[in-house]
Amino acid sequence: MPIVQGLGLGCALLGGSASALTYPLPADDIDVIGQVERITAVREDTLLSLGREYGVGYEEMRQANPDVDVWLPGEGTEVVIPSQFILPEGERSGIVVNIAEMRLYYYPPVADGEPARVETYPISVGRMDWSTPLGESRITEKTENPYWFPPESILTERAQQGRPLPDAVPPGPENPLGKHKMRLSIPGGAYLIHGTNEPRGIGMRVTHGCIRMFPEDVESLFERVPSGERVRLVNEAVKAGWTGERLLVEAHPVLPEDAQNAYDPLKSPPLSEAVASVALVIKRHENARIDHQKLADAVANANGMPTSISRQRPTIPALALQQPAVDPAVTE
Repeated sequence: MPIVQGLGLGCALLGGSASALTYPLPADDIDVIGQVERITAVREDTLLSLGREYGVGYEEMRQANPDVDVWLPGEGTEVVIPSQFILPEGERSGIVVNIAEMRLYYYPPVADGEPARVETYPISVGRMDWSTPLGESRITEKTENPYWFPPESILTERAQQGRPLPDAVPPGPENPLGKHKMRLSIPGGAYLIHGTNEPRGIGMRVTHGCIRMFPEDVESLFERVPSGERVRLVNEAVKAGWTGERLLVEAHPVLPEDAQNAYDPLKSPPLSEAVASVALVIKRHENARIDHQKLADAVANANGMPTSISRQRPTIPALALQQPAVDPAVTE
């Protein structure tokens, strides 16, 4: 598996079979991890297979490569791997799920003397009519090889589609929960972090409110995340953050309010949301200069990749910095 270097912020280690991107946790005044990669496709590649290999979901790959065929990029085609991220706002601990980004961040505990790190995984989230709830929760139950008991709403939906479900689906290849599930303490429904028997859908808005992961990713978390772990669910379509003296913005497309389902066309997030996100972090650098046109362009593009919106300070010629010569005749 490849090693992805990360802008002086450490490296993304794609070790084992999990597709997590793992980085050293940056200092509090640094918010950006990783870097955008460019690779050359071979004949058998698809954007989905490359995304799974590099820890990137379907929509992320599609937005980063709008002119590349999803199923047949073609031998020798340059493919962008959007593996640079701005960390979500708030405390860097436990699990943080950004619904708009369709990405999960995990800040694992470390032993004394070990460097802190952050892992990030692509996920699928709820579609328009089955949205994933937001707020604070915890993992209350972990089950390996779970049964799936479809709720009444899903049983009704599938019956109307002419694809009826049994009241209980046993473990196995037909179980949409995969081999691992972790229940969240969200009232009013059975909201889970779980695997899948259809990994091609990772990185899409296709679930009934649960958080779906690649089988190898949820297995990795399942083995390490304890019951009671805090899970914070946020919906940040626009994130802003610093890397050194540069301010970056990362914008993700959103479903319009009148969308009927997850397959309706996406749109750019509101510019006001971007301004609010920038306002949260700009106060760290009192002399920051923002290029407002770059900000507007980044939001309109909404390709999910961090973009610098810092305005270059004008270069003052060296001669202009010198004290003007004084004519002795003037002072006499």
